[in-house]
Amino acid sequence: MSRISVRGFAVASATAVTAVGSVVGVASGSTAQPNDAEAAATDLTLLADIPAGQQAQVQTASLTQQADVQAIAADASAKKEAEEAARKAAAQTAIAKKEAAEKAAQEAKEREEAEKAASRSATRDASDFPAQGSYSIAEIQSMAAAMVPSGQFQCFSNIVDHESDWNYRAVNPSSGAYGLFQALPGSKMSSVGADWQTNPATQIKWGLNYMNERYGSPCDAWAFWQANHWY
Repeated sequence: MSRISVRGFAVASATAVTAVGSVVGVASGSTAQPNDAEAAATDLTLLADIPAGQQAQVQTASLTQQADVQAIAADASAKKEAEEAARKAAAQTAIAKKEAAEKAAQEAKEREEAEKAASRSATRDASDFPAQGSYSIAEIQSMAAAMVPSGQFQCFSNIVDHESDWNYRAVNPSSGAYGLFQALPGSKMSSVGADWQTNPATQIKWGLNYMNERYGSPCDAWAFWQANHWY
């Protein structure tokens, strides 16, 4: 058993044909070198050293080892392919999520801009209301509802409630702030009409413009008012 080796078996197997050929050549009278005869004899001795059953065991072990090596190589190749496929899938998923997030952000921005644009578009103008000597709170509120976009009216109304309680002639005795929105000074409302002291429609137009230009919309102005109690 100690003389059995895979190498010995491989050498014996590989040279068996050579050895047999050499012997046949000698027997048939062909010319052969002394070294050839010696090599053939040595090879035959190697074959003879390994019993037939053990030769089969060696061959089986060799084939098993080859199969194991091939299996390991196949597993490594499959693992590499799986990792590459996972990497590509993760990259594609990340790209898809990024595109979806960018699309959602763009849509949200467009909606916001559309809402702000709508809030700036009054359905009626101050000039649509004929001047009167006096106005009731209900009449002023009706003007405001016609001039302010419906989605912004409640916020607009909340500010007027807190600033003047819908009194278009309200004056702050300390600061002199005037009108529905307590503009300070009140004369700044003349930018939309010379009748700013007596016409609530003119004041409403000025107040709506102010909220849109400074805060973006009446609801944004109301959010600021709630946080600071002024706007």
